[in-house]
Amino acid sequence: MRILAVDPSLRGTGFAILEESGSKTRCLEYSVIKNHPSLSQEGCLVSIYEKLGSVIERHSPTALAIEKVIFVQSYATAIILGAARGVAVLAAAQRGLSVHEYPPKRVKQAVVGKGAAAKEQVAFMIRALLGLTETPPSDAADAIAIGLTHLRTAASPVSKGNLAALAGLTTSPKRK
Repeated sequence: MRILAVDPSLRGTGFAILEESGSKTRCLEYSVIKNHPSLSQEGCLVSIYEKLGSVIERHSPTALAIEKVIFVQSYATAIILGAARGVAVLAAAQRGLSVHEYPPKRVKQAVVGKGAAAKEQVAFMIRALLGLTETPPSDAADAIAIGLTHLRTAASPVSKGNLAALAGLTTSPKRK
């Protein structure tokens, strides 16, 4: 399974391509799409869309894992973040990728073990978990964490609807 993971932001969208083969997970590419402060909001959105489209074309992932917006400081921030998320989802959906969203707290719990982890803790754990030679920038590390959360969730018997396997049952219980 190969996925694109995205931590959206207007000026610094983190992304990563993760590949899972058996029990091994590799990070094929990660980076941050940095948009200059003088670039208009519309220009930033076009840049994010085009660069993610290029990454998708280069690596052929089958799914997008993206951070779900839960809380932001202001409506203006929510609108801008929503626009960045929207172009990332559009770039993926137009190319046939399934889209999966994860709340920030769940991502931190999956990677660090606590939902209130600092960005530095997430980046450190990403480096350790994947055996990277350098610590990724925080926006890229967040994207990798989102991707790992998706891969761990996708591998879960519960997420596959396989409750019988989880419970050790061979057949579904009968309804009354």
